[in-house]
Amino acid sequence: MLRIADKTFNSHLFTGTGKFASSQLMVEAIRASGSQLVTLAMKRVDLRQHNDAILMPLIEAGVTLLPNTSGAKTAEEAIFAAQLAREALGTHWLKLEIHPDARWLLPDPIETLKAAEALVKQGFVVLPYCGADPVLCKRLEEVGCAAVMPLGAPIGSNQGLETKAMLEIIIQQSTVPVVVDAGIGVPSHADAGAGNGRRCGTGQHRNCRGG
Repeated sequence: MLRIADKTFNSHLFTGTGKFASSQLMVEAIRASGSQLVTLAMKRVDLRQHNDAILMPLIEAGVTLLPNTSGAKTAEEAIFAAQLAREALGTHWLKLEIHPDARWLLPDPIETLKAAEALVKQGFVVLPYCGADPVLCKRLEEVGCAAVMPLGAPIGSNQGLETKAMLEIIIQQSTVPVVVDAGIGVPSHADAGAGNGRRCGTGQHRNCRGG
């Protein structure tokens, strides 16, 4: 069981919605994985209508949606995207992503902490995508984040847990769930991310499922 904020999940695996050939294949993959929490990039869906090709199948599948702010380059952009997502989807859950460099998609630690603190004060359940930095993860926890999502390796690299030493420190000091995100390319990477002590979950990123 995995408990984050006010929700409990049977699965420790997060899945996403990108790079599927069809919405049917996306839903089939999510169901086969057993995942109950699905990330959704707000920039890729039409928030004006719930019959969007990505959004509608997810609503029908009954999974918990975790909208993300992928594409935001600053705290201000991320906060604006979060507010739009809450209004359109009726959820206060959010995966916070801020990456100013479109090539490497590495999270901006300063802007992420700034946005996280503001969003928590606005009532969001914030799960920030961040570097495998124990100090930053602790600060994110202290400002009220419901979980932290440090990267295992650069997005799309398929390298697995390249940051394992730092992840172990993060896990040892954390009192909130730690979800390993990014760099996960094969099932064994996900198993390693979810199966060590208090590491509570694994988020498959763009190389596996899209963001």
